[in-house]
Amino acid sequence: MDTLIPFTTSGSLVDCVDRKMLVVLRDGRKLHGVLRSYDQFANLVLEDTVERIYHGNAFAENWHGLFLIRGENVVLLGEIDLDQEDEIPLQQVDYALLEQYTKKDAEIKKRREEIKAQVLFEEKGFCKEGGEGDGY
Repeated sequence: MDTLIPFTTSGSLVDCVDRKMLVVLRDGRKLHGVLRSYDQFANLVLEDTVERIYHGNAFAENWHGLFLIRGENVVLLGEIDLDQEDEIPLQQVDYALLEQYTKKDAEIKKRREEIKAQVLFEEKGFCKEGGEGDGY
């Protein structure tokens, strides 16, 4: 039983070091990079990091280099299959071209979430996110 303990914590990331990973953050950003290090809080160090944005059948990349990610901001961490990565059916375009579309999409999503939060507050009594009673 004790031998399973390291694999239920951040110790299970040991096999991911030096591999290309996808990290999805709480704010929705998607980062691709090589996992170089991590700690017991799942803070991550990515090398050769690019941020990818998507719109329709196109994607764009913005290079960030070395990236330190606080563990509480990680929603998803997964290994990228290098063989299948080259076969994605999306067209790569310039980052500036897609940036305006993703900002617009984010603004629409933010407004939709605000409307949902308002309805939940008024009709069901739920607190708005980050509001009173939302602390931990």
